[in-house]
Amino acid sequence: MAENDPEVHPMEPTEAQPKTDVESASTPSEELRRRKNKRMKCLACVAVLAILLTAIILSFALTVMHVKNPKFRLSSIEVEDLSFSPSATSPSFNLKLDAELAIKNTNFGHYNYENSNITLAYRGTKVGEALISKGRANARSTKEIEITVDVNSSNVSSDSNLVGDLDSGILSLTSYGDLSGKVHLLEVFKKKKSPQMNCTINIDLVNKEIQDWNCN
Repeated sequence: MAENDPEVHPMEPTEAQPKTDVESASTPSEELRRRKNKRMKCLACVAVLAILLTAIILSFALTVMHVKNPKFRLSSIEVEDLSFSPSATSPSFNLKLDAELAIKNTNFGHYNYENSNITLAYRGTKVGEALISKGRANARSTKEIEITVDVNSSNVSSDSNLVGDLDSGILSLTSYGDLSGKVHLLEVFKKKKSPQMNCTINIDLVNKEIQDWNCN
C-alpha cells in the first residue's frame, strides 16, 4: 500500500492591518510635546536668569550705589601748652592743643573734600581756629588728619562767666566744623556729601590736660 504524502498547504499571505487614525497621529503628537517641553524649559531658564540678574542689580544698587555721609570725628586731643589767670580784673587763658581728626568713609568710592576750618569756641564765641587742607579719604577706609590749634581768650575777656569758669579749674570749649566734598563711584557718579563734627571738650586747667571730650 502506497504511503500517502502529507498535504502541504501553502500559507496564505497575511494582510497588513491598516493603522488607525490614533496610531498614525501618535508620532507627530509626541514630537510636538517634546518641542513644547523644550520651549518650557527654555522659558524657565530665561525666567531664572532674569530673577538672578534683578537680584544682582538690586544688591548692587543697595550696597555699592547707596552713598552714605562720611563720619567726621575728633579721635584724640592733647594739651601741648597752657597758661591761665582767673584774675577778676583781667581773666585770661592761652593754650595750644594737638588734635587728630578722623574721616571715616564707608562708601565703595573715594571721598574728595575741599579746604575747611575747625573752630573752637568758648560759650559760643570763637577762641581758636585750624585749617584743614583739601584731601581724599579712600573707599572703605579712615583718613587721619593732625592739627594744632592755638586758643586764647582775647575775644572773651569781657565775658562775665570767664572768672568763675577759670576759678573752677575746668575750661569747657566746643569744637565744630564741616567738610564739603563729593563721593566718586566708578569714576562716573559723583554725589555731594558734607559731614559735620560737633564736640565738647573739658580741659583740666590745674593739671594741664584734657579731662574728657564728647562728640555728637
